Amino acid sequence: MARDYLRRGHALRARRWRGKGGEIDLILDRGALTVFVEVKKSGTLDTAAARLSTRQMARLRVAAEEYLGGLPAGRDSEMRFDLACVDATGHISVIENAITD
Repeated sequence: MARDYLRRGHALRARRWRGKGGEIDLILDRGALTVFVEVKKSGTLDTAAARLSTRQMARLRVAAEEYLGGLPAGRDSEMRFDLACVDATGHISVIENAITD
């Protein structure tokens, strides 16, 4: 999954970053934008997307806030949450801004 983002010009900052709030599968940036990626795998892309729960989204937000706290701009940093879905055949679908307030 990280390779897909790297091909699109992002820089990888962390894999499976763990903070007090939970784990974030991938953290990348592109310029000033920090991208937090949750990766879900399942038989189909739709099933993979459905696996992201409301509880998990809340944990991702808490973990992202912790990560952003260590950046120069802190919580004022530009960021987004993506959901990367992978099906049984390896097809990938990325939903940008999948988690919003």
